[in-house]
Amino acid sequence: MNELFPALRTASSRTALRFQDRALTYGQLAAAAGALAERIGAERRVAVWATPTLETSVAVVAALLAGVPAVPVNPKIGESELAHIVSDSAPTLVLAEPDAELPGALAALPRIDVDPYEGTEGGATAETATTAEAGAARATDQAVELPPEPGAEAPAVIVYTSGTTGRPKGVVIPRRAIAATLDALEDAWQWTADDVLVHGLPLFHVHGLILGILGPLRRGGTVHHLGRFSTEGVARELGGAGTMLFGVPTMYHRLAAEAGENPALAKALGGARLLVSGSAALPLTDHQKIKAATGARVVERYGMTETLMNTAVRADDTSAPGTVGVPLPGVQARLVDESGNVLEASDGETVGEIQVRGPNLFVEYLNRPDATAEAFDGGWFRTGDMATRDAAGRYRIVGRKATDLIKSGGYKIGAGEIENALLEHPGVVEAAVTGEPDEDLGERIVAWIVPAPGDRPTPTELADHVAAQLAPHKRPRVVHFLDALPRNDMGKILKRGLHA
Repeated sequence: MNELFPALRTASSRTALRFQDRALTYGQLAAAAGALAERIGAERRVAVWATPTLETSVAVVAALLAGVPAVPVNPKIGESELAHIVSDSAPTLVLAEPDAELPGALAALPRIDVDPYEGTEGGATAETATTAEAGAARATDQAVELPPEPGAEAPAVIVYTSGTTGRPKGVVIPRRAIAATLDALEDAWQWTADDVLVHGLPLFHVHGLILGILGPLRRGGTVHHLGRFSTEGVARELGGAGTMLFGVPTMYHRLAAEAGENPALAKALGGARLLVSGSAALPLTDHQKIKAATGARVVERYGMTETLMNTAVRADDTSAPGTVGVPLPGVQARLVDESGNVLEASDGETVGEIQVRGPNLFVEYLNRPDATAEAFDGGWFRTGDMATRDAAGRYRIVGRKATDLIKSGGYKIGAGEIENALLEHPGVVEAAVTGEPDEDLGERIVAWIVPAPGDRPTPTELADHVAAQLAPHKRPRVVHFLDALPRNDMGKILKRGLHA
């Protein structure tokens, strides 16, 4: 079946999307997205001004129904990067919420203001959106005839990479990859139409948009988007109808810090069916704090823009935290060494680069056949991520090949385990670890520390702490203290910015 969202055909009164005080039932979403799909069906590509709103969700669903590739654009994007994305993807139209002020490169395009209640008799308001039943009470839904959807290989969305190693590349993601990933997560997380997903992630990337919005819609379930992440919002939504929470480590760090002092938050987290963290590794200290305060555990998964999801900790997996689980159904994964030789070791210690293949992979980098060819080893995608694999087939990410694999004194050392060790020191709030050239060692280990208030630990104290926790050769040789670590919109630490 080519349909990405079978539940839209039923046009039911079940709540599909809720953004704070506004909601759409499946019937309303089908009417609004279907009407918009008819208007944009002849376009080559459409840009979507991807604010965390109903309008963005309707715009992307409409583009998918119409078979027109959507290019989500970060509303905080800089002028130079935006100009590159618009020039590279060449959208013929931009979809935006009414009254949104678009920057120059998008403002020059023809524009449609998205009406999320087009074709309906009004939407759910602050009064009616508090429950699914109340949100449906204001709707007069009728079955909506939607256009036939294109084939599985048709481009669905073009998501641009963060551009940390050059200009952002447009990742062309086919409909097949979206369906495969979301169906594999249904299996791994026992995800059903009864689940109500809570999240406050941006909608211009894979995590927030494809997993967080399209995932529940494919299941026929419900999304409660916070608009903007807050611990109060999480407590409110998970304390109500919410059953699942998607977040990134910076969000879970705040939740871990507050859960021990906030009984309502702890109870809400403890009552969730599934807490999922992604986009970067969640420090073990935050795993432990949340478990201690709530009795609940956080599971992790591993994916990329180019691959969507590769592995996940299954809902029924009771193993210790720190891994990203096993390959999802349909996904094959392997570890290779620097020469491209496949590593068979499953000892939890041998480090190799993860390569993956399966129906979850992207088609190409837009207009970049050279980069596309370079990204593959035969049919295997080179992720650039370094990991170990244990006897149960679970993968543990130790860092990026370019920035997190440190070759020091003949050892290959993953930055992630050193960061986790540093975070266990009471004087450390945040930590990042990198390597820098060293004439004797090849590379020396460098720690970048945001210290806790009060007495700052000395570099020697931190080095001794790591040596005692891990091994002497893994201790940092240089320690820098900072007020904050540079991060991107997803909370990932920008390690190249540290040395700059």
